[in-house]
Amino acid sequence: MSGFGGLNKSANGVVIGLVQLQLPVVKTKADLTAQTQRVCDMVGKARRNQGTMDLVVFPEYSLHGLSMDTSPEIMCELDGPEVKALRQACVDNTIWACFSIMEANPGGNPYNTGLIVDDMGAIRLYYRKLHPWVPVEPWEPGNVGVPVCDGPNGSKLALIICHDGMFPEMAREATYKGAEIILRTAGYTAPIRHAWKITNQANAFCNLAYTASVCLCGSDGSFDSMGEGMFCSFDGTVMVEGGSRVDEIITCELRPDLVREARTGWGVENNIYQLYHRGYVAVKGGAQDCPYTYMQDMAAGSYKLPWSDQVQVVDGTSCGFAAPLRAYKGHETHPLVPQLPASLPDIPQDPDSAHRRALDS
Repeated sequence: MSGFGGLNKSANGVVIGLVQLQLPVVKTKADLTAQTQRVCDMVGKARRNQGTMDLVVFPEYSLHGLSMDTSPEIMCELDGPEVKALRQACVDNTIWACFSIMEANPGGNPYNTGLIVDDMGAIRLYYRKLHPWVPVEPWEPGNVGVPVCDGPNGSKLALIICHDGMFPEMAREATYKGAEIILRTAGYTAPIRHAWKITNQANAFCNLAYTASVCLCGSDGSFDSMGEGMFCSFDGTVMVEGGSRVDEIITCELRPDLVREARTGWGVENNIYQLYHRGYVAVKGGAQDCPYTYMQDMAAGSYKLPWSDQVQVVDGTSCGFAAPLRAYKGHETHPLVPQLPASLPDIPQDPDSAHRRALDS
C-alpha cells in the first residue's frame, strides 16, 4: 500500500519522489551550470508537487547526460558551485534529495558519485559507483564501499547506481549494513528494461528491503532513456511503477517500520538472516560457515571463473577508450568528506524553526 503515492502519509511513513528527468545534453561549463539550475528547479517542483514528500531522487547522469565525456571543465567537485547549488536547493525547499555528479579525480579517471543531502544542506551520504557499466563507462571504480546513512523519519538509506544493481552482492551489502530503503539511480536505455525490473524486485525480496529506482527519461538525439521509476516492497512486489513521461515525479510512501518487523518476525523467507544460519531446525543456530567458493576466492584474491581465459571483452577499447595501464589502488576515505560543514555557511538558519530544532535534538 502506497497511501495514494504518499498523499495520505502515515506517522511512520517516508514519502519518496522519483524524478524521471529529461535526458540532458551537456558539452560545456555553461551547459553544466544551466543543467544544475534545472535540477535545482526540479527540487522546487518536487516540493510544490507534494507537501508530504520527504526525499526526492534524481537519476544518474542528471547533470552530465550520457555522452561519457570526461572533459575536466564539466567535472564537479564536492566544494564546487554545482554541489553548493544542489545543497542550497534542499534548504530552500526543506526537502532531502539524492543527486548524481561526475566528480573530478586528480589521480585518475573521474568518479561517478552519488550524494544524499538532507533538508539543512548537509551531505549525509557520499558514494562512488562500485561497478561502472563496462565496457561503456570510463569512470574510476568506486573505492569507498557501500555506505548507509540515517534518513528522514528514522529510516536507513543506501544508494547504489545503475549497473551496481545487477550484482546481488550490492543490495546485500547495503542491507547487511542496515539499509531499509535502497535507492537505485540510473541512465539506462530501453534494452535493459526487463533486467531493470527483475533486479529491482529481486534486490527487494532477497534482502527484505524496499527498493526505489529511477532512470533518466526521453531522448538526447542519440540515446533514449526509459524513465521507469519503480518502487518495490520488501516481499518483491511492485508497489508503484512509472512509464516514460519526461519529468514526471513518481511517488510512494514506504514504511521502514514494517521492514524491521519482517526482518525480526519472519521465519519463512527471512533470507538475509538465514544466509548465515543454514538449517537451524536441524542444528543449533544453523550452520555458520562460508560454503560459497566464489566468496572464499574473492577474499583470498584468487577469484577466477572456469572460462576467464576465454573472455573476449576485458577493457574499453571496443567503445573507443584506450586500454588502462594503472592498477587499482584499493579502498580510501575521500579526503574532502571529513571537512564538509554540517550545513552551508552562507545558508541563513532560522532559530525559531521548530522543524530545525527537532532535527538538531
